[in-house]
Amino acid sequence: MIEEGERIILIDERGRKYLTRAERRQLQTNLGVVDLGEAVGKEPGAKLKSHLGNEFVLLRPSIIDYLQKLRRAPQIMLPKDAAQIVAYTGVGPGSLVVDAGVGSGSLAIFLGNLVRPDGRVVTYEIREDFARLAEENIRLAGLAEIVTVKLKDIYEGIDESDVDLVTLDLPQPERALAHAERALKPGGYLAVFTPCVEHIQRLYSEFPNFKFTNFKTIECLVREFEVKASCTRPSTRMIAHTGYLTFARRT
Repeated sequence: MIEEGERIILIDERGRKYLTRAERRQLQTNLGVVDLGEAVGKEPGAKLKSHLGNEFVLLRPSIIDYLQKLRRAPQIMLPKDAAQIVAYTGVGPGSLVVDAGVGSGSLAIFLGNLVRPDGRVVTYEIREDFARLAEENIRLAGLAEIVTVKLKDIYEGIDESDVDLVTLDLPQPERALAHAERALKPGGYLAVFTPCVEHIQRLYSEFPNFKFTNFKTIECLVREFEVKASCTRPSTRMIAHTGYLTFARRT
């Protein structure tokens, strides 16, 4: 049963989502005005109607809803890339993760959801405005006790030790390799997100100087399908290049 003040997701007839709260106020949409107070006492899956008679499905938000609705300043890491990090490193409950830089906090939230209840994500950021925005998004997702934003330049060092995974989304990731090597436990993973081939070349030229092995670089492209009664075909638009992911393992 939905309680007053609880966060909810409303999904309209077009599939558009509204992240809000069940409270005594109105939500203005272009499909009409919804009385959010009507959500109180209802079960997830119930439907609310706007004053125009359009229906909205009432649900509790999942972590994906929060990721889709978080406030953005810098470009976020998309789920297609974040999922590859999980697939190639096996990060999960109880893992200790160091992340840099935090940006809007999307990757930190994605990983924080996976490592709870006993794991932890510490994410480094040098810009105070990005750090504060990320903290706001992390609180919204209910992960403030799992994900910590540290206002610090990771090029100057990593405070944590015995780390399971270090993720780097930085202009010069090769400058953080020595710190990642010291922080990671033997068998721990490094995952680096880079937009250009030149970043990869610099990484690979530096890898021989550190205790890393099992190097792999991938690119993930996602194409949806349009499914209709008369025609099913690939969408004319797709999520193509966003960046390259390079993985290595600490020896």
